[in-house]
Amino acid sequence: MLYSYELIEVRKNVNKKKIIFLILIILIIIALSVFGAIKLVEYNKQKELDVKIEQENLQEQKRIEEERIKEEKRLKNSKEFTEEQKQSIENIYHNSNEKRVFLTFDDGPTKSVTPFILDLLKQENIKATFFVLGNKAKSNSDLIKREFEEGHYIANHGYTHKYSQIYQNPQTVLDEYNYTEQCIQEALENPDYHSRIFRFPGGSTGGYYSTIKRQTKQFLRENGIVSLDWNALSKDAEGANTKEQILENIKNTIGNKQSVVILMHDSSDKILTYETLPDVIQYLRENNYEFKNIYDIL
Repeated sequence: MLYSYELIEVRKNVNKKKIIFLILIILIIIALSVFGAIKLVEYNKQKELDVKIEQENLQEQKRIEEERIKEEKRLKNSKEFTEEQKQSIENIYHNSNEKRVFLTFDDGPTKSVTPFILDLLKQENIKATFFVLGNKAKSNSDLIKREFEEGHYIANHGYTHKYSQIYQNPQTVLDEYNYTEQCIQEALENPDYHSRIFRFPGGSTGGYYSTIKRQTKQFLRENGIVSLDWNALSKDAEGANTKEQILENIKNTIGNKQSVVILMHDSSDKILTYETLPDVIQYLRENNYEFKNIYDIL
């Protein structure tokens, strides 16, 4: 009887030890799980922090690069063109071993069209050249600033676009150019900005004022200003009133050219130009053209 009692006690002790052991094991497992969970949380937090730091570093690098590019542009716009730079612009249609295209927009900026074009160009990572009117620059300084900040070249298209007023003589052309430059400078809040590129309203050749235009080209050049026309166009200011017509005009006038300067407009009634622009960009990319603006050849 005593033996049985002792045996039962032994078994109880053994069971207690087993239970205690199991409890210890469970506690250890729980502790390890909690420790592991804490470490996992810490790891994930550290990983998130590392990713955040990396993103911030990339953003900072991007900001620094953007500032470097802006400063480079400011320097280009503050200095007079060298003879080499003048020739680079004047020979823009010829000096290229690659297929390249310059998108150019005249007669803006306007609130009804220009912002949409800028949005699309930003989305497509394309830099264009805007030949602005002084009277539009004066009333749309925010768009002038945006054009510059987003890497586009702001060039000069005169102040009034009224042929009888601007083409009286070479000096009246220069006067309009200078007044427009002043409007651009005021919009940018940068008195050192000089576009030094002029696009004659209606082009630099032909028409009723062809003699004055010819005289003016040389007169402007003597004053450090280069004129630039185009060798392809949308005809969006000449009656093209469907997307299909605009696109076909551009295709037909590009032909097999290697270096292309396309004339389009961002005046207030040219929303169709914006609506056609995605198709124009697609066509140019499919035909292996690389998008450039004036900064790229200076």
